[in-house]
Amino acid sequence: MSRNEESTEEKTAVGNGETITVYSDYVCPFCYLGRKSLEKYREERAAELEIDWHPFDLRAQKRGPDGEIDGSLDDGKDDAYYEEVQRNVDKLRDRYGADEMLDLEEIPEGIDSFDAQVASLYVASEYPDHWLAFDEAIFVALWVTGRDVGTIDVLADLAKEVGLDPDEIRAAVTDETYRDRLREAFEEAQRHGVTAVPTFASGEHAARGAVPPEQLERLVDGT
Repeated sequence: MSRNEESTEEKTAVGNGETITVYSDYVCPFCYLGRKSLEKYREERAAELEIDWHPFDLRAQKRGPDGEIDGSLDDGKDDAYYEEVQRNVDKLRDRYGADEMLDLEEIPEGIDSFDAQVASLYVASEYPDHWLAFDEAIFVALWVTGRDVGTIDVLADLAKEVGLDPDEIRAAVTDETYRDRLREAFEEAQRHGVTAVPTFASGEHAARGAVPPEQLERLVDGT
């Protein structure tokens, strides 16, 4: 997440045809806004557009040797930084009709999205037909209701809401196989040159930031 996520950039990326690749992290406000834009584009698009989701660790630089978020580590983001982020969130919230979205200060501090992304990766792998509903439920839980999506209890509740077995999600979150797969996915994103989220990719081009639906249309359809 950067201060201003309205800009776009094109670069070599992974994406193809009737699928749009999305790199995102649940704790990123611009990822929520970007998904609102993508939702609008998909609704207006004549042909169906599949989402190929790829996780990204927005707080990687704040992880200690044990992999946990270390709040004592300085990431260079001061109050002025977050004030500017909030101003840009406000602009995009108005543009995309996301009045339901909470302000940054209303979100619980120190949320670690790692477990949420493990759960999402598991659902995408084992229950792909349920993934989008689960993904949207996580975003809404955090950015609309202010729930801590870094806790297993919340993730289990969200799984139940979308028709999944909550106990299965609890087990998946602690499964080292999926935790390792998530770390590998983070590394893969870096290899593909992804440095910030959201990043949308199609063909050999990408757009970074919570870009408007018309930009997504140009990215995917070339129009």
